[in-house]
Amino acid sequence: MADISRADVEHLAKLAHISMSEAELEKMTGELGVIVDSVKTVQEAAGEDIPATSHPVALTNVFREDVIGHTYTAEESLANAPDAEDGRFKVPAILDEE
Repeated sequence: MADISRADVEHLAKLAHISMSEAELEKMTGELGVIVDSVKTVQEAAGEDIPATSHPVALTNVFREDVIGHTYTAEESLANAPDAEDGRFKVPAILDEE
C-alpha cells in the first residue's frame, strides 16, 4: 500500500478547504493509497523502450491544397443585402448607443 497517512489526508483536506469526518478521513486514506498504487503500477508497465503515445491509433491529417476560388466584390456581396451603407452590411442597432 502507498505511503499515504491519515495526516496527509487531513493536510490535503485542509488545503482544499474540505471538512471531513473521522470516518471519511479513514476511508479516504485507504482510497488514496489504492489510487497511488495504481498509478505506480501503470508507470512500471511503461518502460523506457516503449514510446509514449497520446492516441491508440496513429492519426494522419488529410490536407488539401488551398485553391483560391471565386471571390466576390463588395458590390456582389451587398447585392441582395436588405440594407447596406458605405460598402458594408447595415443591421439594426441592438444597444441604445450611437
